[in-house]
Amino acid sequence: MAHITANYLPEGDDWLVTVTTDTEQRSARAPGLIAARDQADQLIEQLAPSSVGRIVIHLLDGDGFAFTTAYLQARHGVSAAPAGGTAQTGR
Repeated sequence: MAHITANYLPEGDDWLVTVTTDTEQRSARAPGLIAARDQADQLIEQLAPSSVGRIVIHLLDGDGFAFTTAYLQARHGVSAAPAGGTAQTGR
């Protein structure tokens, strides 16, 4: 099975997620990135019910790094590393 792409686009306060396989495409809207990720999971299950060999690539407007950064920030409140590239720790 080829990879599945889940692409997220902000639309005001909502998010549009489009899940694409080799042969099909489905979209949904959700209020927030976390809800959009949940919608993507549901669409993926509809399009490819078997998880065996399934590879899903999540993108924010075509950018995987941007999705990962935005998702971690939304889910866990993680922000980007400081300009020096080192994490700040409390002392």
